[in-house]
Amino acid sequence: VQLVESGGGLVQPGGSLRLSCAASGFTFSSYYMSWYRQAPGKERELVAGISSAGSSTNYKDSVKGRFTISRDNAASTVYLQMNSLKPEDTAVYYCNTRWRGKYYWGQGTQVTVSS
Repeated sequence: VQLVESGGGLVQPGGSLRLSCAASGFTFSSYYMSWYRQAPGKERELVAGISSAGSSTNYKDSVKGRFTISRDNAASTVYLQMNSLKPEDTAVYYCNTRWRGKYYWGQGTQVTVSS
């Protein structure tokens, strides 16, 4: 299983970014996918999740209405569209899945929201 995130960067408050996570090594279309984040000095937290077919999503309360998780099963990729970014969204963002009872993580992509 391999998860490779991309799309992070430096953005001003109120700006937008779109994160991508390319997956391989498992049947992507059969598995729930999640995005987590970890800010300096804080624990890793769940940001959003999406069901295998993309029909069900869930979000951390603080990102509802600003972030949208989606997936393209043909491309084995999950996305996180982030709008109206705030400084408190600054963190390393990780893609995650659970396959055969084990959790897998990507290397993470840094998102910095600052003026």
